[in-house]
Amino acid sequence: MSALDSVLVQCPYCWETLEVSVDPSVPEQEYVEDCQVCCQPILLTVHLDDQLVPHVEARAENE
Repeated sequence: MSALDSVLVQCPYCWETLEVSVDPSVPEQEYVEDCQVCCQPILLTVHLDDQLVPHVEARAENE
């Protein structure tokens, strides 16, 4: 099992910067994680590029 990568994202509700962990062994992921500050559900979409660098999009769950 590989180690998790940490990525900074901005909460779409309270605009705080959050650190989330992503699994670099899975090329495409989508999951919901609650904001560590305001507790709102954030939909995280993760894509890995050719160098396995994660790119994360954070959206409000109801968008």
